[in-house]
Amino acid sequence: MLNAVERKIEQYIYELNDAYVSSLYRRLPHGKRLRSKLILKIAGNSLKTVKTAATVEMIHGASLLHDDVIDDANRRRGVISLNASSGDKTAIMMGDILYSKAFFELSSISPLIAKVISNAVVQLSLGELADVELSKSFHTNRDAYLKMLYQKTASLMEASAESAAILAGKPRNVYRKYGRNLGMAFQMIDDILDITSNSKTLGKPALHDFFEGKVTLPYMYLYEALEEEDRVYLLSLYRKRLNEDEALWIRTAMNKHEIISKAYFEAKELIIEVIRLMESLGESDLSNIAKEMIEREF
Repeated sequence: MLNAVERKIEQYIYELNDAYVSSLYRRLPHGKRLRSKLILKIAGNSLKTVKTAATVEMIHGASLLHDDVIDDANRRRGVISLNASSGDKTAIMMGDILYSKAFFELSSISPLIAKVISNAVVQLSLGELADVELSKSFHTNRDAYLKMLYQKTASLMEASAESAAILAGKPRNVYRKYGRNLGMAFQMIDDILDITSNSKTLGKPALHDFFEGKVTLPYMYLYEALEEEDRVYLLSLYRKRLNEDEALWIRTAMNKHEIISKAYFEAKELIIEVIRLMESLGESDLSNIAKEMIEREF
């Protein structure tokens, strides 16, 4: 049914009657479509379900376009980002077009679902702003980071699961929790992969988060574990394009203090909670999606 979602998005883009916008859309990488998978697994494959999944993917795509501009990113999922190939203005306007068309289509699906997803986009925007502010200096504010993580990443996953539950007549709160935990854990694991994976696997330079000024949980935990001299050295690497020796120093220090294991355990706890929740409801497909997330390669 993911093919039906892709066709629906293509239909929405075609309805704009703009050849240039269509050509820009064809250049965007589609990713895993995790939010669509959740919606379809929870609510089935009705037309309303497919439409909801399509609008959520358009909103997610729009947020990534804006995110790449903010981060001056040159690549997205292994290909040249739209802002790098066509300029920031084009990327921003393409994001606005996707947002606007998605909201237009949401209004005809369900006022309640439109409200749930629109609120998530408000949270997403607040999270993007918080991310910009937090990236201005090295910090160890775990609560602020986790709040930003929820807003920027988990809120749309949460809204996707909740919207699907509304469509299916299932308990909203239960599936909202599933989406929230899944979204939080997904980003936590992505933060870990930025440190443990190579550039080819990531589709961007490894350890790029630190260069961008993003102080993720592993870096906070590492800072807390280091002696003062090493803390000073870690701070000297913040926002620096690292050479091989500097990158090796960070990874070695992470291994020495078992930082990756600590961060992974925190993500795993969130996933285990919703695996048990979904299994209690007989939602084996949703349980398996969660299991696959914590089994990703490091």
